[in-house]
Amino acid sequence: MNSLLLALQFLTVIPVTHSFTASQKQLGQSVLFYPVIGLLIGCLLAASSLLLVRYSISTQAVLVLILWVAITGGLHLDGLADCADAWVGGFGNRQRSLAIMKDPAAGPIAVLVLVLLLLLKWSLISSIIEKQALSVLLLTPLLGRLAILMLMSTSDYIRTGGLAEKLIANLPQGAVNITIFLWLLITVFFLGILALVAVFLMIFIIRRLANKRLGGVTGDVYGATVELVEVSILMSVLI
Repeated sequence: MNSLLLALQFLTVIPVTHSFTASQKQLGQSVLFYPVIGLLIGCLLAASSLLLVRYSISTQAVLVLILWVAITGGLHLDGLADCADAWVGGFGNRQRSLAIMKDPAAGPIAVLVLVLLLLLKWSLISSIIEKQALSVLLLTPLLGRLAILMLMSTSDYIRTGGLAEKLIANLPQGAVNITIFLWLLITVFFLGILALVAVFLMIFIIRRLANKRLGGVTGDVYGATVELVEVSILMSVLI
């Protein structure tokens, strides 16, 4: 239970009133619940869409998107913004890129990327709602968080210190592999093979770019992965 609460506390702004001290093992096991938290987010998105059915599709999409951002506290958008600034402002230099990613200030490139991504996401959500494909809203956040597990399992984490390093150091790799396999097996029946292709392709591209520029991944890269994988899934199911 503590591992689940840790995942909920880390990935959302939902208050966790239960007080506990997590062990290193529980910290690593919390990663296994990331897809579950994604499913919870998806349930809230799908439910909100149903409750807003009297509004226009455009309005529904805006409100669903606002909820999507609000429930995570913009955590993953922050990672995407940092990566955007680093990739443009780093000029191909590893140390400069890493330094930019640690800078809390958002540059013009970060703002531009976030605006474009949110506009694209709003447009895609509108189409999803119009097609009444609520299973897409339900499962896209799940796959977005599952992508973190997939990247953790295949990439070196290069930041020293912090929560992510402790998570990866205590990662139950066997359980992670089973978790990834089972969730992919379940979601392919609802979203189709193209959605999974989109997930794997986006992770491959991000991993390749991160390894080339940084020599591995960071927490910001995980955040960017969630956002880009989610958009890729939304696009793939509309093909």
